[in-house]
Amino acid sequence: MTASAAPRPAGGADPALTSVIGRPDRPLANNSRNTELILLIVSLVVVSGMSLAVQGSVLGEISLSALALPGLLALVFLGAHLAVRVLAPYADPLLLPAVATINGISVVFIRRLDLGRLTPDERIAAGVLGGEGSEALKQYIWAVVAILGFVALLAVVRDHRTLARFGYIALFTGLILVLLPAVLPSSLSEINGAKLWIIIPGIGQIQPGEFAKIALLLYFARILVDNRDFLQIVGKFSTLKATPRFLFDAYAPMVSAWLVSLGVLMFEKDLGTSLLYFGLFLVMIYIATNKARWVAIGLVMFMIGAYAAYLVVSRVQLRVEVWLHPFDDPFDKGYQIVQSLLALGSGGLFGAGPGAGSPNILSLYASTDFVFAAIGEEIGLFGLTALLVLYALIASRGIRAGLDVRDSYGKLLAGGLAFSITLQTFVIVGGVTKLIPLTGLTTPFLAYGGSSLIANWLIIGLLIRISDAGRRPAKVKAPPLQLRDAPTEVVRL
Repeated sequence: MTASAAPRPAGGADPALTSVIGRPDRPLANNSRNTELILLIVSLVVVSGMSLAVQGSVLGEISLSALALPGLLALVFLGAHLAVRVLAPYADPLLLPAVATINGISVVFIRRLDLGRLTPDERIAAGVLGGEGSEALKQYIWAVVAILGFVALLAVVRDHRTLARFGYIALFTGLILVLLPAVLPSSLSEINGAKLWIIIPGIGQIQPGEFAKIALLLYFARILVDNRDFLQIVGKFSTLKATPRFLFDAYAPMVSAWLVSLGVLMFEKDLGTSLLYFGLFLVMIYIATNKARWVAIGLVMFMIGAYAAYLVVSRVQLRVEVWLHPFDDPFDKGYQIVQSLLALGSGGLFGAGPGAGSPNILSLYASTDFVFAAIGEEIGLFGLTALLVLYALIASRGIRAGLDVRDSYGKLLAGGLAFSITLQTFVIVGGVTKLIPLTGLTTPFLAYGGSSLIANWLIIGLLIRISDAGRRPAKVKAPPLQLRDAPTEVVRL
């Protein structure tokens, strides 16, 4: 008995064995991850160069010990890359390197602030990371924790659409996180006049609002998907003819978001967080409906609420007064914003150089609220522009992930997540440059603090998960086996 198989079609592989057909416009997974690895190496070179420059300026010498901190950062960033390579192989290759660059610069610059506070003898005893009490050491530990959370999210959430099931749970969780600092005693929640924290004596503080924004984004995406068609027709009918039920259903989401934001402004005394929450809802409702009237209505509502809060909340009045007239009291109320403007002005176009500025006399909050101004003194306008370009890259690639994915929930969620980083960056940069009143928000990935760092790495994890779904080649059923393509068998008796 002999057997012979019919030749395969000239087109290539046997159609019966082809179960996945990729899109020709989508990159291969390995190509994307290799690009990500190359860009990650470039980012680590930038961070290493900054660390060497800081050591040369602050310590007056350059040694290999300056590479210890970038080396430790390389371990966690490359670990994140390996996790993405395994868990989200088709994700956008630009997101992780952009975030790693900003986070790496943050840790190196905070180390520079640590060195500036020490005497020469203390610097020698402190070691590479500054020893116990070093903010750089703490920030590195928070970076490790944040990336572990990033990896865990990718491992647990294998399909972003499953998050839509937890929309109302996310709402309940978000409201608890938002309102908890407001109901706690001031001794356990208030720092510098803003009730945004949960203070754990002997351990530290947590800013629950950073995690609340993620929970609220999950809820906003769910409710806007469910009501998108209804929201699109609101406004086409005369409000005089509309029933009370229609008006309630139409404007309840907007009014609810407005009340939450107003509550944050009134009881937690923070304009920035209130603007962040309401701004995110406005952007997402615009993405869902493509109707500018919702943005106009929302802006009017926010201005009314902000003016009402200005009349009754003394902290908001102080913020506005300092914003309008910082030089009226440059050594007390206006000290921080005046020093911020002087630091940015002295930095000029090219800056004093990493480690050559005077950020420690800028403000007590050079590593937190005013980190953008502090680092701007040393890297100048061009360096700050490069940082802002990285933030713009993160935002654009996040929006691109939303455009690539096919489901409405993913589009809305990606748009909201990307805009959350953009709006938060705008609010804090606008504050330190006197464009808008100063707020208590932190610069994503750049400012010192564990809550912000962990929350924003989780946002990047969600964007990478959505990007992987959008860029993954489409799976289609194998074409039916044709008789002419089937293997034949000849049996001789």
